[in-house]
Amino acid sequence: MQAATDCKLICFNKRDWQELLNTIIGWDAIVNRIIAKALIQKVARRSPLVTEDATERYLKFLDIYPNVVNRVPLSYVASYLGITQSSLSRIRKNIH
Repeated sequence: MQAATDCKLICFNKRDWQELLNTIIGWDAIVNRIIAKALIQKVARRSPLVTEDATERYLKFLDIYPNVVNRVPLSYVASYLGITQSSLSRIRKNIH
């Protein structure tokens, strides 16, 4: 795992995770909701790869993550969008 920007990551060992499950009422339900939301977001992110062209995907990316494009390498953005870095450069040149 590699972070593209500075962040904080919280890690739990198995014993501590089990303690959370045993201590916080409804913790397993909270975790299940987080997992379900992440899966829905993953599907929502993959669907446009088939239905939208690269320019539409890039513009949507800018709407959703307006500050990310200035903080991470464009190769990461291109990979996220499912396009090559040269395609992304061409798209950026045409819309700016």
